[in-house]
Amino acid sequence: MLKWLHIKNLALVHEADLEFGPGFNAITGETGAGKSVLMGGVALLLGGRFDKSAIRQGTDRCEISGEFLLEEATAGEIARLLEENGIEPCEGNQLLIRRVFTHSGGRIFLNSSPATAQILRTIGEQLVDIHSADEAHGLMRTAAQLKALDRFARLDSLLERCSAAWTEIRRTTAEKQAFLDTMPSAEEAALLRKEIEEIEHQNPQEGEDVKLEAIHSAASNSKIILEIASAASAALNESDDSLIDRLSAVRRLLRPLENVDTIYAEQFLAKCDEISDALSELTNAIQSRAASVELDENEFAALEERMRILQSLKRKYGPELSDVQAHLEEAKRRVDCFDHSARERERLEQAEAAAIAAHRAVCRELSEARKEAGAKLAASLKKEIIKLGFRKADFNVEFSEAQPGPNGSDRIEFLFSANPGVPVKPLRDVASSGELSRVMLAIKTVLAEVDHIATIVFDEIDANIGGETAVVVAGELNQLGKRKQILCISHLAQVAARADRHFVVEKKTTSETAVSTIHVLDRKGRIAEIARMLGGGPAAEKHAEALLA
Repeated sequence: MLKWLHIKNLALVHEADLEFGPGFNAITGETGAGKSVLMGGVALLLGGRFDKSAIRQGTDRCEISGEFLLEEATAGEIARLLEENGIEPCEGNQLLIRRVFTHSGGRIFLNSSPATAQILRTIGEQLVDIHSADEAHGLMRTAAQLKALDRFARLDSLLERCSAAWTEIRRTTAEKQAFLDTMPSAEEAALLRKEIEEIEHQNPQEGEDVKLEAIHSAASNSKIILEIASAASAALNESDDSLIDRLSAVRRLLRPLENVDTIYAEQFLAKCDEISDALSELTNAIQSRAASVELDENEFAALEERMRILQSLKRKYGPELSDVQAHLEEAKRRVDCFDHSARERERLEQAEAAAIAAHRAVCRELSEARKEAGAKLAASLKKEIIKLGFRKADFNVEFSEAQPGPNGSDRIEFLFSANPGVPVKPLRDVASSGELSRVMLAIKTVLAEVDHIATIVFDEIDANIGGETAVVVAGELNQLGKRKQILCISHLAQVAARADRHFVVEKKTTSETAVSTIHVLDRKGRIAEIARMLGGGPAAEKHAEALLA
């Protein structure tokens, strides 16, 4: 429920702080006093759009804030939404909402964390249901009517099964479509077989092209390599002043150390042996490479042909040999898919058909339960509507078939007639705002036990009614207030008198400004306000006291 509301610099309101109570809260005041500002503040608190012209003249900033005490039915879902959007969690199931507006923009805070208008609207839909005489919210939409019927019938379990069955249809359909999208045609399969045959026949190896290019480069430059190898080999071991000869001379110089510095002599001579062995290995390696670099004419031609083949494969399926191998594997997979397509297609079609059949079965079960509940809901609503002054009213729930989906295959329409002999018609087409207001009150009353929304706002729901009907409507609002928090703007004394808490909106006008104030009334104030609503004077005051009594 809405615990308190703070409004600053909104339209004619300079600053107002209201503490709402549980039950029935009535708001009254003269026409034009600014009652709509209060409803506008509540709407903004729930994510409504703001017009910067609503910032009070002479100021540059407007602020709306409030605190909701969350019901257990909604606390879990709202906690999930807050967590998913990185918003500070509620403490003690208390949700704080604050909106600040300037001429250049606005900001939203949920529990002190910045938030978007979309998140606020999503949360607001679970907190408050607003109904006005001019605009029907919520249950005017057929989708909302279907949800209301499902809540009335307590069909959560069936709806979960239906949603799961629909998800399975979508999964199997997507799997089948993915298979069909990837399955090649007969012509494509024939082409893929040729590509597989070509690649497997040539059998390219990973890195083979790099290795062959190195061999080709060496063979093409064999003369240079042989010249360099010959010179290097001579410098190492074959010339008169080779490194091997120089090392032998060094060894001879170190030999006398064996007599005077035995330990180090052994180390130095051993290192000379290591160097000698290394020089010999290097010489042998250079000579071996020189011997292998030359290719005869046939070998060179075979090398170039193999390089041409690999280059051709890379142009077709590359650009690298690894890509050629990947293409081979994908081609094999697709050909295998084609070869087994009939069997796989049959399997997927059977799975899809089974999912559709399972969903249809749940839809039938759901539809039967809805029709049974629809008759009970219509009877309850008709009884409630008659209590609200429609002596010969009729109410039906009409069913029609809809496109199957996660919520079944039913479309429903609430049908209503206020007068005998007049056929029922869709609730959204009811012309009279007074009739629509009372029908909405009846619906809210019947659904109060199953509707999780804790706060209902009625903006002049008692428009165009009076007398005995006004007394009945007042009683219904009072009773509904025992299960929900009600905020109701009213012009009827009978309605205001039955409220648990009574607020009055007053406008004070000077030669320069007009300011609206909002405050809660004590008993004396209520008598005066109700008497004003009755026309004023001593007789009206006595009548007001009697209504309150």
